[in-house]
Amino acid sequence: MAKNIQWKIILIFFFLGMITIVGTGIFFIYILEQMNPQISGMPIDSTEKLAELVSAQIDQTKIVIVLMLLLFGVITVLVGIFVSKSAIKPITKLIKSTKKIVEEENIKIEDNKNLTEIDELVNAVELMTGKLKQNLTEVKTQKKQIETILLHMTDGIIAFDRDGNITHINPAAKKLLKIEEDQNTFDSIFSKINVEINMEKIIYLDNWTSSEQKVNIDDNYIKLLFAPFKDEFDRPSGVMVMIQDITEHVKLDNMRKEFVADVSHELKTPITSIMGYSDTLLEGEYDKETSDKFLNVIASEARRMARLVTDLLTLSRYDSNKAKYEKTEFDLGELVKRAQEKLQVEINKKNHNVTCFVTANVPPVIADKDGIERVVLNILTNAIKYTPDHGEINIYVGFVYNDAYIKVKDNGIGIPEEDLTRIYDRFYRVDKARTRELGGTGLGLSIAKEILDRNEGSIDIKSIVGKGTEVVIRIKAKQNE
Repeated sequence: MAKNIQWKIILIFFFLGMITIVGTGIFFIYILEQMNPQISGMPIDSTEKLAELVSAQIDQTKIVIVLMLLLFGVITVLVGIFVSKSAIKPITKLIKSTKKIVEEENIKIEDNKNLTEIDELVNAVELMTGKLKQNLTEVKTQKKQIETILLHMTDGIIAFDRDGNITHINPAAKKLLKIEEDQNTFDSIFSKINVEINMEKIIYLDNWTSSEQKVNIDDNYIKLLFAPFKDEFDRPSGVMVMIQDITEHVKLDNMRKEFVADVSHELKTPITSIMGYSDTLLEGEYDKETSDKFLNVIASEARRMARLVTDLLTLSRYDSNKAKYEKTEFDLGELVKRAQEKLQVEINKKNHNVTCFVTANVPPVIADKDGIERVVLNILTNAIKYTPDHGEINIYVGFVYNDAYIKVKDNGIGIPEEDLTRIYDRFYRVDKARTRELGGTGLGLSIAKEILDRNEGSIDIKSIVGKGTEVVIRIKAKQNE
């Protein structure tokens, strides 16, 4: 098809040239022939000379016409070759490329033999243009989606070009790194937070491994990950920085380390006592009174270890959601009174005045009865332990809004205000020496909070040093149908 265009152009050019050359030649021959009648009226000698001259001019004109036709034919061939290389081949190549692109995009081209190459090209370009518009729409949609994701990400993202200028930054990055308006370059951002890192090393050294750093900004731990990115030609284009707030992870890790250290310490103390008294008994013979004293210490420390292990296993079951409990309907006032009866021996030992007030018409609650009883026993035990002899402890069971509540108020030693925020931490004690002396493991309130959380309840503690402590437990009451 492309060759047909080429031949058409050559033939048209050739015929136009022939017509021009032949027409010009005939015109000159006609003028020369018109001169013969005028020559006949002249003297004989002059007539013969002019006739010969005109005849010679006509013959030369014919020769010139033939030569011009031959020369024009050669020029026409050269013009055809030039047109083929400069116009036809690019058009043919464009048609093939367009068809290939269209076919790759699974667009069907109608096969019509009557269409010329230009028509085919126009149709293919129109189809390809439609597909390109569709692709551009998809790209714009994807861009909007990515921008929306970056906008609402909790992690920060910053992109820098090779010159260190910001090309993209999301709000989370500005918030985490405290970036101000005038900070718009790589160096200005990271030099402010004392991060020593070389951007060129990140871009050009593939084996450079120090691309991750951790910094502390206003008591927040921030993790920075530097990664180079490349353009479509696989050339270094810039650096992407991922910013993540790992404050909670660091705190949890510190708590884990502290927990392991506390457990080790809590176990080491009774084990040391048990081993010491046991070795002492094994080394020599002692009278019954001394032996009984040593055995009582060993038994006491063993029971302390047993309580600690039991509490640890309880917390472990709650942490792994393996704790088995069944929610039942029960009366909260009766449960509190039964817990008070279980602790009556300890109450009598310290001569406490314990009074329980149950408000009328407290609706029943639906919760883990054994778990709630354990919480109440823990709170009452703490009130008894940390209230001096002849102290006063008041227990209130009532109902407010949709919650049944238990309030335990004592006039004991109290808790310092700075310790109130940490009393639910595992192994945290306000007075460690006294707590160990009274047999506490430091896990009671942690377990209590875990139980209440799983029963959709809450616990709130208020205290004043030297004046006493007030603990309020809330549990959702059964709704009247």
